[in-house]
Amino acid sequence: MKIGLFIPCYINQYYPGVGIATLKLLQKHGFEVDYPTGQTCCGQPLANSGYERYTHYAINHFFTLFRKYDVIVSPSASCILFVKEHLKFQPGHHQKIQELSDFLVEQGLTDYSGTSFPKKVGVLQSCHGLRGLHLGSSTEIVGENGDSTIVKLLHNVSDIQLIGLDRPDDCCGFGGTFSVKEPALSVKMGNDRLDDFIRNGAEVITGTDMSCLMHLEGVIKKQRMPLEVMHFSEIICQE
Repeated sequence: MKIGLFIPCYINQYYPGVGIATLKLLQKHGFEVDYPTGQTCCGQPLANSGYERYTHYAINHFFTLFRKYDVIVSPSASCILFVKEHLKFQPGHHQKIQELSDFLVEQGLTDYSGTSFPKKVGVLQSCHGLRGLHLGSSTEIVGENGDSTIVKLLHNVSDIQLIGLDRPDDCCGFGGTFSVKEPALSVKMGNDRLDDFIRNGAEVITGTDMSCLMHLEGVIKKQRMPLEVMHFSEIICQE
């Protein structure tokens, strides 16, 4: 299995450590991983802003660049969902496209007992990951249950304390360009989300989308809240 590593532009620019942690994890498990240096933005910001007709340039480029790999893996649920929805219309498309936690769970790579993370951790279920990629169970759907992919991975980390939330899958308020067009509403949603984590004793917030965590990190810094954010790959990658 040859993996093409897709690192979204905001991770590349602002959180390169997440890309490095992802690469280390995949290599640790013995996969052959390649990072195509010609990759660009997948086009999601354009689509979110109503210009989806222009995204075919980015999607065509993505398809051409990644078509030689068996699996495309990325530490971003939102970008994976966008690419997944658009590449299925590409003639000759055959690759599997997976978010990192989904890939690790599918491969049975869930034992991280050798990693210690002695902190109280709350999980942010991003909307794209939860409702788009179905990485967990949504509370609005009666009868759904079971842990999300990220919880299955974190459960096996030594010394970690996963805290529960009053509203485990509310939107954080980011929504890509929504946070730019509706900043007041976006920040209010972010504050409401963070209040839940603080109320339940979280020290660290983790998730599958650094974009959502980036939004909450901005509110945390502005409000000087006693919280930090980390992508789940950075937790399970620790020695």
